[in-house]
Amino acid sequence: MEQTTYQEEYDFSLELVKKCGEVIKRAFNVEKKISEKSSANDLVTETDQLVEKMLIDGLKEKFPDTRFIGEESVAGGEKCELTSAKTWIIDPIDGTTNFISSNPHICTILGFMVDKEVEFGIVYNPVLDQLWTARKGLGAFYNGKKIQVSTCTELSKSLLIQEMYDSSEVKLAMVFKNLQTF
Repeated sequence: MEQTTYQEEYDFSLELVKKCGEVIKRAFNVEKKISEKSSANDLVTETDQLVEKMLIDGLKEKFPDTRFIGEESVAGGEKCELTSAKTWIIDPIDGTTNFISSNPHICTILGFMVDKEVEFGIVYNPVLDQLWTARKGLGAFYNGKKIQVSTCTELSKSLLIQEMYDSSEVKLAMVFKNLQTF
């Protein structure tokens, strides 16, 4: 079977993600309008919603036969259903709490899936101008430079990062149990 690289989808979506990054940068150091989703620390801003809308509208116009799973759309009640159809997976601002606090560790995440397999992914931090991309069969890149996973095989010599928040006692207990397994 011939491998399809989805070059047109990749090129278009990369430029669109960068355009959305400009919106995020403009909103970064100003007061934000914030709403709760499922709990007091599951938040969404107007910028999250605007960026997701920009991504969906732009991608839908260029590629009308594709589907979408967006974090804010799903939180707003849209059905989250992954099929074999070409599907865009969107997190407009990963790290909304950081964004709200003007902590620059945020990013937009966009994935493209076909037949329930990831064809490519784009992760862009517009505040720090960091871009990670990966394409099926072509590798992963950071700001255009090829990257690879570490060769480290010992957990004691590894870097472990775990987000800690108390959205519910059940989730917090799960986090602590997972940490204990290390």
